Amino acid sequence: MKKGVVGVLILLALVVLVSPAIVGRLAEKSMDENLNWAAQESGELQVTSESFTRGWFSSEGTHRVELRDGNLKSTIMALVGPADSADELPVLIIHTRLDHGLFPVSSMSREQGSLAPGLGSAVSTLQIELENGETLDIPGTIYSKVGLAGELLSNYVLKPGSHTDDGTTASWGETDIEVRTDPINGKATFHGSVSSVSVEDGSEKLSLDSLTFAGAQAPTKYGIAVGDVSFELDGLSANVGGSDAGGLQSMSVKAITALDGADVNADATVNMVMHGLPQFGEMSFDMEFGLAGADAVLLGRVQRALESTGASQDPMAAYAAAEKDLLALFAAGFEMNFEQFNVTLPQGTVTSKMLFSFEEKDPAGFAWTSLLMTTEAKIDLSIPEPLVDMLLQVQPGAAMAIGGGYLVKSGDAYVLAAEMKKGLLTVNGAPIPIPFGAMR
Repeated sequence: MKKGVVGVLILLALVVLVSPAIVGRLAEKSMDENLNWAAQESGELQVTSESFTRGWFSSEGTHRVELRDGNLKSTIMALVGPADSADELPVLIIHTRLDHGLFPVSSMSREQGSLAPGLGSAVSTLQIELENGETLDIPGTIYSKVGLAGELLSNYVLKPGSHTDDGTTASWGETDIEVRTDPINGKATFHGSVSSVSVEDGSEKLSLDSLTFAGAQAPTKYGIAVGDVSFELDGLSANVGGSDAGGLQSMSVKAITALDGADVNADATVNMVMHGLPQFGEMSFDMEFGLAGADAVLLGRVQRALESTGASQDPMAAYAAAEKDLLALFAAGFEMNFEQFNVTLPQGTVTSKMLFSFEEKDPAGFAWTSLLMTTEAKIDLSIPEPLVDMLLQVQPGAAMAIGGGYLVKSGDAYVLAAEMKKGLLTVNGAPIPIPFGAMR
């Protein structure tokens, strides 16, 4: 019995002492796989391993994350203004210490260390490298755990704090973001919360009260991701010279995308309240949207074509290719349903419902004008009378919509009921001719 106990203790000692070197190599490979997977999913990131020093119980490495040519890079370049070269954009530097071993003993000497079995436990800090080589520390720490199967759980933790530089003060509250990725099947789940963020520069201030989000995404063979995502935002506002410049009082988004065979179905709800709007004050927006039967192959091609336009040497040709794929998508047929599309103003609520059904047709020879013959659509719109009266004061020409029978008085609102079927359009029961010849 004693020999058996000693044998077990020796085996445990070997696991603790010998496994770190073996598991360290596996963890290094796994972390690189996860970084490469993240870059591939984004499509516009380039991740390179700058260094990796492997020790017995722990290792250290540095990775660089840069923007590839694409829509995101083009957008950022446009926002930051003219630049001599794209190299002026900053580079994200990730410094990581990896405590490895089936039981990462060395991790116990730091915060969030754990003896939970896995390929490793890591802590990462972030820096921004500017074009001149200067580096700036990014507050917060990323704690990661590499599971036995290679899955990576990362937790970004930011304690409340502030920083002042050249007259600009940035303040933030507690932030906690968790992401779980699996490089084998590409699935990712995430959730997080940002309690507050504000940036103040002289008499101008931009502030966010809170943000929470969660979701799960999985890639498909069609090049699109499916899953669900939601986020809740409270209080995004601007203040200029001590005066409220307006902003978002609240915003809620929930969306889910799923495959039905080779088709894509999606549902989304959006609710937001805005304040401080010129001439209106407060306004709210509520939408419920559904997509059914969209061809997954074509939808993936449209998405990739649009993503590639920013990096194209010939943007017009890229947009033409995207338009060709989009036309094929409509020819394949699908349905869009706006079950609710409402805007509430102090004068009342504009309510609308819209349904668009695109019939499947032979893509050969299919053109945009063909949609008028193959689309079935219904639109129901109601506008409060006080809002119409205000519109007529600002734009007297809008009276033509009433005189032409497009808006009809019904109670305390003006309504429009439009329907299109097989090229015939009716508005409030009256047929409206469509000049097909002029559209060719």
